[in-house]
Amino acid sequence: MGFLKKFLKTTYRDNSAGKVRSSFESLSEDQLETHLNIAKYGNFMLTEAIRPSYDLEVVPQAGYRHDVYTDKETGIKIPVLMASASREVLFDLFIDLLDPLGTEVDVVLETSHEGSNNQHQDLYREHMDLPVLKSTLYDYEDLLLNDGCAGIAVLNPLIPLEVQFDEHKLLIMYGQGIDQFENILDEYDIPHISDLKFITEAEHVHSSSDESIEELDQLKYRLGIDIEYS
Repeated sequence: MGFLKKFLKTTYRDNSAGKVRSSFESLSEDQLETHLNIAKYGNFMLTEAIRPSYDLEVVPQAGYRHDVYTDKETGIKIPVLMASASREVLFDLFIDLLDPLGTEVDVVLETSHEGSNNQHQDLYREHMDLPVLKSTLYDYEDLLLNDGCAGIAVLNPLIPLEVQFDEHKLLIMYGQGIDQFENILDEYDIPHISDLKFITEAEHVHSSSDESIEELDQLKYRLGIDIEYS
């Protein structure tokens, strides 16, 4: 049961539901392996980065919902769109969602490979041409889709708008002009579901590898990232 114990230790890394007991605790290794190998729920295909809880408290599905982020210091409320999309369209959708940001953007590469207790590092690059960024990201599509410890945010602070492709492979859009993003989601037939639940709102598990860490280092170099903060 060595592998299972190691697995159970990592499932609580960002268990947002805060359960006392895990749905994985009583599983055999065969049951666990079977669950982790399930990548499709209905018409929705997951990437390799994330898997839901064994009891499927939240069943993955495509859709988006409106939300609001409130800045704790200023009290300013910022409109938010949160979306999930099936693997076969997910990355192209992310790339298209960058268009409303303009021709020059800032990039934040997010990694939790070396972190613990929900900690992660943000690696920042300012003033990057959007066409160059898109081309670079396509070269690392497999990494960004399937590494459950890496995410990326692209923003234009002058507008301001931001698109985040997080480590759960959810798409999160912030800003006052989010109707532009909604139009793109509609073009991809991503349905609006007002009470949609995301995989982050229940127990879930992330997946990564040593190879992903090496690829992430290459991506840092390609993006010209030289500023690091926590």
